[in-house]
Amino acid sequence: MKVGCIGLGDIAQKAYLPVLGVQPGVELHLQTRTPATLDRVADSLHLPPAQRHRALDALLAAGLDAAFVHAPTAAHPEIVARLLEAGVPTYVDKPLAYHLADSQRLVELAEARGTSLAVGFNRRHAPGYAQCADHPRELILLQKNRVGLPEEPRTMVLDDFIHVVDTLRFLVPGPVDDVTVRARVEDGLLHHVVLQLAGDGFTALGVMNRLSGSAEEVLEVSGQDSKRQVVNLAEVIDHKGQPTVRRRGDWVPVARQRGIEQAALAFLDAVRAGRTLSARDALATHELCERVVRAVQERSGAA
Repeated sequence: MKVGCIGLGDIAQKAYLPVLGVQPGVELHLQTRTPATLDRVADSLHLPPAQRHRALDALLAAGLDAAFVHAPTAAHPEIVARLLEAGVPTYVDKPLAYHLADSQRLVELAEARGTSLAVGFNRRHAPGYAQCADHPRELILLQKNRVGLPEEPRTMVLDDFIHVVDTLRFLVPGPVDDVTVRARVEDGLLHHVVLQLAGDGFTALGVMNRLSGSAEEVLEVSGQDSKRQVVNLAEVIDHKGQPTVRRRGDWVPVARQRGIEQAALAFLDAVRAGRTLSARDALATHELCERVVRAVQERSGAA
């Protein structure tokens, strides 16, 4: 199986290549327009010259069976469209694109070509978060905070808050009939945003504060007088009377802890089995993110 990796930045090098580079039966092909990076990363994986590509045309000419796209978000629409038009099953880092129209176009193209398109919402596969789907979820609270990083609203929501949005969608136990957005914007920069999703018998809150004084991610799901808390995707604490703590094993790779390994292997398994993956549910997350962006812009007078 020939698998391409397009874009060799931190996420590719730290999370995906350590997984893809050791899969039996996978012939890995790398592509980036930066020669020094291409050679350094390919050398670390002991890849021959034929598996190193500086241009997307050359990568496609290799006859790919699947591709992973880790290029900057702004480049996603062009790269993903080229892959889908060539009939290559494609896994792309979130988001599909910064603008909803581009995301819709890519999903429709994948469907028209009958080609798999998967979006890397790895938290759905993270063990701690997946376990929360089996817990009572009358109230869901997810906070993903950073230090000193206020940002332009669309960039912040689509590049980062989208994880919060998708995780809430994954965990809500029923249809959402109410959506509320609150935010603070100063000088065109989004300081914090709060998303509330509510339905019959449940409320879900997603919070991101880019001036919180701490880089942290904490998920809490509660109901029926019990609570499960996941801290930084690594520590699971069950509260029912006395708290019970389960920590990530010392030798568990970060990619597995964060669900990246599981997401990547699930995609490859689908390709091997000839199953076509749909990005329609991922598109619903992008649609909700667009709703958040527009609400933030309206509140800041930037609409």
